[in-house]
Amino acid sequence: MGTAEKDDKVLSVSQLTNLIKTMLEGSFPLVQVKGEISNYRPSSSGHVYFVLKDTNAQLSAVMFRYNSAKLDFVPKDGMLVVATGSISVYPQRGNYQIIVNQMSKAGTGDIMEMIEERKRRLANEGLFDGARKRKLPFFPQTVGVVTSPTGAALRDILRISQRRNSKVNITVFPSIVQGEDAAPSIIRMIQIANRYQMCDVLIVGRGGGSLEDLLPFSDEGVVRAIASSKIPVISAVGHDIDWALSDFAADVRASTPSAAAELAVPELEAITQNLEQNKDNLYQTIEARIRELKLMVQNFKPENLEMQFRRIETPVLQRFDSAKEELLEVMEDFIKDKRDRIHECTQILESCNPQEIFKRGYSMVRDAESGKIIRSGKDLPVNAELIITPAEGSIRAKVIASN
Repeated sequence: MGTAEKDDKVLSVSQLTNLIKTMLEGSFPLVQVKGEISNYRPSSSGHVYFVLKDTNAQLSAVMFRYNSAKLDFVPKDGMLVVATGSISVYPQRGNYQIIVNQMSKAGTGDIMEMIEERKRRLANEGLFDGARKRKLPFFPQTVGVVTSPTGAALRDILRISQRRNSKVNITVFPSIVQGEDAAPSIIRMIQIANRYQMCDVLIVGRGGGSLEDLLPFSDEGVVRAIASSKIPVISAVGHDIDWALSDFAADVRASTPSAAAELAVPELEAITQNLEQNKDNLYQTIEARIRELKLMVQNFKPENLEMQFRRIETPVLQRFDSAKEELLEVMEDFIKDKRDRIHECTQILESCNPQEIFKRGYSMVRDAESGKIIRSGKDLPVNAELIITPAEGSIRAKVIASN
């Protein structure tokens, strides 16, 4: 009898869950909750799943496609919102959630605000400047990976690296990537890799997660460790839509760990094909050059030397003869011109010679006493003595009369 009574008071899991479901859903048919969005996950069906949280608690939330399509903003992790909906219990998992009908922005969440403030401060220090970014090595011998040794991110990196180039070594620096101990662990692994120069390029990251899950990669110490790394760093945190401050401090940001492996590890087959192509191009260039040189050498055979010399000499001699003839013509024209000028001057001088004038019957009359040439009869007194010089000889005369 006692056993039967005890059995009547024992509830199955389903019974208890249904009781809780009835009580909760009946007590909270419509509530408004203010919280920070975390782990926002839109689905292909249009439904969105996320967590509303504050400093001390968190609440699972779902917004079905009909209502999510009416949102006038795009929800993001770290966004502070006010959600209106009803509390529902999901028996299969034994947890409760809010089914959101309406949602509006209420500001910026504490975590996002903290990250943005840290981002501005570190940017002002120059830690994110593009000028300090370095190129990744073309063919690294060793790629280091700072991540969880058991995470999917490492498996993806190893798989893609092996497929692209099995010659590249992968060194794993095992680190905690979530929680309070994650940031010191990540910093320590980055410092070890640099201290002992254990790789040529370093991938720092993890797979996807909520904003809180990725928070260690926005830790100030992690950002400074990446910025001061002597080894080029690829930041590979989460998926395409995820981001962390490590993305800004790293030399290269990869959208996923898989993309980081593709950036860090060169594809061996492509390099081999490129080398083969370059080798073929080099051989063809050398062969073509050899053919050109052979043709040039043939032109310098003994039987062709004289012809080559004549081919060079003939135009030179022709130019020399032409120049000589032009010079002679110029000189002859110059001499003729000077001769004509001399002849002309000679004629002018001869025409001015007094002797020639005397030959034409003219004479020069001078005063015998003063020797002055007489140009007018009025200048002579009677009985003045004159000397008359004709073309030949001289005559002395006396003036009988003058007028």
